Amino acid sequence: MAEPGTGITADPKGGPGTSRTAAAAVPGPTKVPEVTAWFWVVKVLTTGMGETASDYLARVLGPVPAGCLGLAGLTALLFLQFRAPRYGAWTYWSAIVAVSVFGTMAADVVHVVAGVPYVMSAVGLSVALAAVLTVWYASEGTLSIHSIRTRRRETFYWATVLTTFALGTAVGDLTAGTLHLGYLTSGVAFGALIALPALSRRLFGLNAVAAFWWAYILTRPLGASFADWMGVGTGRGGLGWGTGAVTLALLVPIIVLINHLAVTRRDTTPRPRGAHAAD
Repeated sequence: MAEPGTGITADPKGGPGTSRTAAAAVPGPTKVPEVTAWFWVVKVLTTGMGETASDYLARVLGPVPAGCLGLAGLTALLFLQFRAPRYGAWTYWSAIVAVSVFGTMAADVVHVVAGVPYVMSAVGLSVALAAVLTVWYASEGTLSIHSIRTRRRETFYWATVLTTFALGTAVGDLTAGTLHLGYLTSGVAFGALIALPALSRRLFGLNAVAAFWWAYILTRPLGASFADWMGVGTGRGGLGWGTGAVTLALLVPIIVLINHLAVTRRDTTPRPRGAHAAD
């Protein structure tokens, strides 16, 4: 089933989502939202807000204190997410916001404090992401977002999400700074690249799960590049609005959209019996 407005579906029919391990898993209530157009909109907004919020806190508090604060917030919100019996819009998306902020901090601290070049951190995080996905698939037989119905799969899911956020931050800063493309050009480039998973899915039959994670990874540098462009000064090729102002400007629609989803439950529409049976 294609996700509205995206051309991408997380349905693994015909792909690696079919496995005896997956079939044997004892399902519980889903812990993540349905992948709809709403999902992608909120996801991109949170990536941008996480980027500027991280930069603002690092400037005000310093990189290490800001990182400790981000880690504390992430730990608390993930605790609530894991304790929740099923998907809830406020609990889930609050955890995503925390991951976005801390993922940015983690990548920036490695670069600013440890002095690791973005190209090295991007390569290292790519390897880490590949390792997480490999272990997840070897353990569960599926990488489908529809399969997040057990504690172990939820753990793999959030490990993947955190790694994608850190990787996206490193890649975005790599293209904008190290490669001297600038934030706006980087944002436009990632905007074009994010269309490739949907096109590959439609034209070449790319596996749905692969298309989903490909697009998911690219949302991070896409949102972060445009947020940085709005926030940084004109001397760095930005609009100069300030990271604090951009953070608040993005936080408002995020809150409105999460509340809309919590009230309407448009991202929790029950699937027909037998749908995604291979998850």
